[in-house]
Amino acid sequence: MDSLPKDKKIILFDGVCNYCNDKINFIIKNDKQDVFRFVALQSETGQKIIKYLGIDSSIDSIILYEPGYAYFIKSEAVFRIIKHLSSSVRLLLFFNFIPTSIKNIFYDIIAKNRYNWYGKKESCMMPTEEVKRKFIS
Repeated sequence: MDSLPKDKKIILFDGVCNYCNDKINFIIKNDKQDVFRFVALQSETGQKIIKYLGIDSSIDSIILYEPGYAYFIKSEAVFRIIKHLSSSVRLLLFFNFIPTSIKNIFYDIIAKNRYNWYGKKESCMMPTEEVKRKFIS
């Protein structure tokens, strides 16, 4: 884990999920302060991070890992990510008053149905040269 950037927040995501990939592209577009780095849950590095954090390897949720601090999953990760995005996106923080348990119900519904609703790739996305530096391999 020493090779991970200490000054970046790391988002672990489902690399074969079309919905997840769309949201990662959205985050990249709105990450004006260059806060985040990305790694697919399915990748070797993703699995090493999950093991290091002591998270069950079968997790299929987004994980926000802040090296040296903590990690967050599901809706808590989503709202912590939103805090760092461009100002127009931060309007979504209005919904953060909703209790986490209720937000996670909605998160779980989307997570459970994401392949049926949005489809699945055969392999993890390959970033363009322009955004490749934001991905950890």
